[in-house]
Amino acid sequence: MTQTLKTKVLIIGAGTGGYVAGIRCGQLGLDTVLVDGGDGLGGTCLNVGCIPSKAIIHAAGKFETVSKAADGGTLGITAAKPAIDLKQTVAWKDGIVRKLNNGVAALLKKAKVKVINGWATFADAKTCTVKTADGDITITAEHVILATGSEPVELPFLKFGGDVISSTEALSLDAVPNRLVVVGGGYIGLELGIAFRKLGAEVVIVEMADRLLPLYDKALTDPVAKWLEKHGVELHLGAKAGSFESGSLNVTAADGKALKIKADKVLVTVGRKPRTQGWGLENMGVAMAGPFVKIDDRCATSMRNVWAVGDLTGEPMLAHKGSAQGEVVAEIIAGHDRKFDPVTIAAVCFTEPEIVSAGLGPQDVAGRDDVIQAVFPLMAIGRALAIEAGEDGGFVRVIASKTDHRLLGVQAVGQHVSEMSNSFAQMLEMGAVLEDVAGVIHVHPTLGEAFHEASLRALGHAIHI
Repeated sequence: MTQTLKTKVLIIGAGTGGYVAGIRCGQLGLDTVLVDGGDGLGGTCLNVGCIPSKAIIHAAGKFETVSKAADGGTLGITAAKPAIDLKQTVAWKDGIVRKLNNGVAALLKKAKVKVINGWATFADAKTCTVKTADGDITITAEHVILATGSEPVELPFLKFGGDVISSTEALSLDAVPNRLVVVGGGYIGLELGIAFRKLGAEVVIVEMADRLLPLYDKALTDPVAKWLEKHGVELHLGAKAGSFESGSLNVTAADGKALKIKADKVLVTVGRKPRTQGWGLENMGVAMAGPFVKIDDRCATSMRNVWAVGDLTGEPMLAHKGSAQGEVVAEIIAGHDRKFDPVTIAAVCFTEPEIVSAGLGPQDVAGRDDVIQAVFPLMAIGRALAIEAGEDGGFVRVIASKTDHRLLGVQAVGQHVSEMSNSFAQMLEMGAVLEDVAGVIHVHPTLGEAFHEASLRALGHAIHI
């Protein structure tokens, strides 16, 4: 017999958008049901994306440091040649994920959100049936928040399975592959490719564009390209991947030549797509914007009291965007006057070195004579030199209006610059001008001093250059 349930708010998807919306709904006293039918509480980011990938990247960095100490020494430190037991590393990573899963579960319980594990299928905009281990549950709701997230894009000639893997499988390998071919030179492929190179794998990257990370300007990506070259990563730019047969990936090079590239594993990272199939979206009557669910500045869909947040709603497909949208929707349902209208949503690539971009970049202001741009190199920052972060071409760049000096964009590339991303976003969100950044006494010695000096340089009087 099918169980029936009525609720004020029904949330589909327990990723960063969905569970944050659930917690905020609970805090606001709204009767809320959260259906988790995907990767587990925390969604892609917590389980098979942001968090586990950064854990593996961290472990790879430690392994690289010890390897340097064994190969002639570094900073006066010598060590024996290290070994990696990837099973233990993955087990450590899984422990972090479990701890965070439990934390999310506790927060939802504290907020009195009812969590149902199962796959939901909608019959209409406000009614769905959830298949659970204990039977079907039909749920009707006054408000529905869609937070189904996204999934890796699969190439028709490189289907996932066996030695052709997505980022999900790459984060749970039981051994470092001798030779890894990465198809796709975006941030996911480069983050994981660099990590596995640090762990000792031979790495090959195949990218259709004529350079890596094509969404970022060349000045930001050049330090990453130099790291890849220095560390023997084989690049095939302007190349098209084909089928994987008998341990070799067929590739058409930029000059049209056919190549066979040997690989133990082929990691396909050509992008992600919104998860719109298999749960009855077509029965809900909501308008679409290409492959995404169309929303307005309140995250409302075309169907009354149906809301959508996160990757389902379009670019940028970033966890922190989904979380912010989830909070906005919960507060709107509770009667608050809210809109989702951020000045910027900063993005970070955890490559080697890291890249941060917030607001407008050089490509967005090309040809304009009403802007100021200034760059300050990390090699002139004492903290950067002291932590070996000053020799890879890193910098902070500011872009501002020439007339009123209002910040329009901030970018950085270098080791550990991800930790400056919130400062960049905060200044842009507050409508800061160059004088605001210049007037803040930045702590010494920190990498953040480069933001200060870049702003001073834009005003014509940097101190340390």
